[in-house]
Amino acid sequence: MSTLANPQQYLDNARIAPEVFQLRPDYRALLLVITNIPPAPSDAQSEALLQEAEASAKASLVKTPVTDIPHVRAWREAYTAFGAKPKKTQNSLEALTRRVDKGLPRVNRLTDIYNAISVKHQIPLGGEDLDKYSGAPFLIRAKGDEKFEMNSRGEVVNEPPSAGEVVWCDDVGVTCRVWNWRQGPRTALTDDTTNVLIIMDALQPFSDNQLDAAAEELSQLLSGLSPEVKVLRRLLKA
Repeated sequence: MSTLANPQQYLDNARIAPEVFQLRPDYRALLLVITNIPPAPSDAQSEALLQEAEASAKASLVKTPVTDIPHVRAWREAYTAFGAKPKKTQNSLEALTRRVDKGLPRVNRLTDIYNAISVKHQIPLGGEDLDKYSGAPFLIRAKGDEKFEMNSRGEVVNEPPSAGEVVWCDDVGVTCRVWNWRQGPRTALTDDTTNVLIIMDALQPFSDNQLDAAAEELSQLLSGLSPEVKVLRRLLKA
């Protein structure tokens, strides 16, 4: 069973700063809180989903370079708008799509499933371990002094965001830099994660219907892992 006292409050208290919508009025974040997921290594189901996603992406890339995929292009434009360099900091969808020729990573069942959904539906998607999260998620443009801890050569180091950078945070500090580029290890999913916050990031021309379809498939897949799994969702937009 979930160790979270009130999973709904993560969604009720989630927020996006007005300056993010000023940057991209078309931005939408679909948040899912999913609890009681039974941990498991990669299995036949997750392998089949990854292979399906790889095949779909390869077929798309024959016709369209990765940087011309509409949703990838929209995210590259969004990154450029706040000073990030898309060649250096690739959005998570682009980074995953570039890996399909050599094969998407096989991590564990949960991570494999959401990576497959990300690539198949062409949407940036991130997962955070809610048992390591402090307070509700919020998206802001950074001042530049926020804490973002990374592991470097066996030591924890602080790599604060740049001023104006779009970052996801909890009450302790930044959980993901450059909107959906790099998640921090403090709240990262592990092989033992059971309660997760999923963040789906959408920009036009990605439609609300496409966003809902991606969320629905992910919800059904994870709900099918156990009758104890519970899924809550909330759409945040301007």
